[in-house]
Amino acid sequence: MKSIKAVALLGLFLPVLAMAQAATPRVDQRQINQEARIDQGTASGSLTQRETARLAQGQQRVGNIEAQAKADGVVTRQERAHLHHAQEVESHRIYAQKHDRQHDFNHNGRVDRAYRR
Repeated sequence: MKSIKAVALLGLFLPVLAMAQAATPRVDQRQINQEARIDQGTASGSLTQRETARLAQGQQRVGNIEAQAKADGVVTRQERAHLHHAQEVESHRIYAQKHDRQHDFNHNGRVDRAYRR
């Protein structure tokens, strides 16, 4: 009898969990794109190791915000706006770090050219 109730409850909550996982496909795709931008910058040497680590932490923060939004099974308009804003901030940070004239072209962990004014 307990197993029948457990299966029934699982049947009720499984669609909700599936919806929560698929609730943010645009956010998920943008996360993938931004992580690819970070990887490309690391491979080309336009990002130093320290910059890469900081940008990865930023991506993790966005992932945490997304997980919080999905926690109750529904991503509200306000939560979606918060996610979009967090991703915009991280996108601007990625751009700024890739174009700040600090490079690690030989991948030795040292800045090859520092920005000087």
